[in-house]
Amino acid sequence: MRKASLGTLFLTVFLDLLGFGLVIPFLPGVARHLGASDLVATLPAVAYSLMQFLFIPVWGRLSDRIGRRPVLLWSIGATAAGMTLLGLSNSLVLLFIARFWSGIATANIAVAQAYIADVTPPERRARGMGIIGMGFGLGFIIGPFVGGALGRVLIHGRPGALAAFVAAGLSVVNLIFALVTLPESLPREARGKSTRRLSPLDFKQLRAAVGLPGVGQAIAINFNMIFWFAGMEQTFRLFTEDRFGMSDWETGRIFGLVGIVSATVQGGLISPLSRRFGDVRLIRAGMFFQALAFGLLGFCPQMGRYALVGLFGSAALIALGNGLCTPTLPAFVSRHADANSQGVTLGSLQSASALARVLGPAAGGVLYQTFNPSAPYYLGALGMIGAGLLALRLSAARP
Repeated sequence: MRKASLGTLFLTVFLDLLGFGLVIPFLPGVARHLGASDLVATLPAVAYSLMQFLFIPVWGRLSDRIGRRPVLLWSIGATAAGMTLLGLSNSLVLLFIARFWSGIATANIAVAQAYIADVTPPERRARGMGIIGMGFGLGFIIGPFVGGALGRVLIHGRPGALAAFVAAGLSVVNLIFALVTLPESLPREARGKSTRRLSPLDFKQLRAAVGLPGVGQAIAINFNMIFWFAGMEQTFRLFTEDRFGMSDWETGRIFGLVGIVSATVQGGLISPLSRRFGDVRLIRAGMFFQALAFGLLGFCPQMGRYALVGLFGSAALIALGNGLCTPTLPAFVSRHADANSQGVTLGSLQSASALARVLGPAAGGVLYQTFNPSAPYYLGALGMIGAGLLALRLSAARP
């Protein structure tokens, strides 16, 4: 892969997640400022993830037909438009339209992963996926901190508008950079010949993807991991306040630790670890690390004076396990798909991920409220164990 292409892909994913992270601190407050109830104030995030779920396979399939470059360029430009609309939103209707649009625009992760699969040999693919994962991690590290600071500045009485405009400006810079440095990765002769309509949910294509040896299991593992992680992520702030009396800033530092560990693993360690141990072993290790971490997270309030040690330790272990699996699962899937179906197969993987991000927070909230604050983490530990057992059935050999 040419360094310029890798750098552009990293920047694309990083800015997508930076823009997502920038709105985390203020988006529910903006919704309430515009008259939303507490429940409705949580729905813009669901709208965003729902659109990603619907459109990830569309862009992946379209990139198989017309190439990766035009889809990525459109996505970057559309992201800038969506963040601009968010900054201008002065009603709940416009706010929801902006989040729906941004979810559609940023549903480009499968295209970025397919680009890497196009231009890297199988033995180096985990490193390329790791670069994408590092962009995710850094976006989550930097975004909430910067968004929180910018959210205090009002533009025409609208909190968060400045952060949205900054994110839009960064996307414009990204678009200019991509226009200059991003070549097409998929040769014309390798592009798919399918004439089927680009429906958001193509069950025939999904069945074809999960029918490949190992791919169905990998998709199930990935869904399970993201489902419980998303539930943890959305209840964690409540947990630290209810069990530890922490402030937003103190909780943010824990999220920072998670992002730093995850970015370090995915950006620097995943390549040598993949060469030494192989993708399948890393997936298995990552799932069992996360199972241990979720159990520890649920139990740490009972650890007395070591409770904070357990809290930070569980966060670091979650980041380690997630960092091992996040780039390795798509690398595994990409090696089990032929050249003409990379976008569709990776799109199926990412569609399942997006669905998990829609359902996971709701499940975590129900468990947290109905049972007790540790319930999402204890059940998450059991879920991770189940996924780890499923990972034991994965084969390292490509068919």
